[in-house]
Amino acid sequence: MRPLLESGAIRPRSWGPGTIHVTAADGMGNMVACTASGGWIPSSPVIDTLGFPLGTRVQTFYLDERHANALRPGKRPRTTLTPSIATRGGQPYLAFGTPGGDQQDQWTLQFFLNLVEFGMDVQEAIEAPRFSTAHFPSSFHPHGARPGVVRVENRIDERVRTELAARGHEVEVRPPWCEGHVLGIRFDPSRRILFGGADPRGQLAVVMAAQAIGW
Repeated sequence: MRPLLESGAIRPRSWGPGTIHVTAADGMGNMVACTASGGWIPSSPVIDTLGFPLGTRVQTFYLDERHANALRPGKRPRTTLTPSIATRGGQPYLAFGTPGGDQQDQWTLQFFLNLVEFGMDVQEAIEAPRFSTAHFPSSFHPHGARPGVVRVENRIDERVRTELAARGHEVEVRPPWCEGHVLGIRFDPSRRILFGGADPRGQLAVVMAAQAIGW
């Protein structure tokens, strides 16, 4: 890793505050998918009568007592964290996940369908163009929404974008590699082989994964 850093081939960068995802597996089929995260106090709403902000995931509550997701004793906050493990025939099959707030389920569903419905391998399924919607109110304060907006990587065919617009979507074209940072590992129990993939949308993660398996 050090020679690549020193040569300038890659440039590490700070991700800043936010979520991370780790996926790991071994040749016995043991798997783990972990999405570590918390709230960000500077962006959390302040309880006026108490003078301090809501911490960790409590910021996903609403302070409007009339709202279905209002902050009340005994309630659990809505969460965006969705590290995932899939089995096939009762056997370990796939561990995967991504950071990304409300986009997590959107991005990992696209990855999963690419793999199980469209016959892609793990890396292909990760690299395929993706999209996300901002239509539903955000989990995080101040719970903003952009009704009708669908964000697409510009690698998605222009004909598809035109058709989406014709159906009433507000299409927001984004850079080619920006929607998510999915990691995935598939396990073949018959041969005890692991197939892993890392998202080029996070360049440093890809290089580290490639070095780890000897590419």
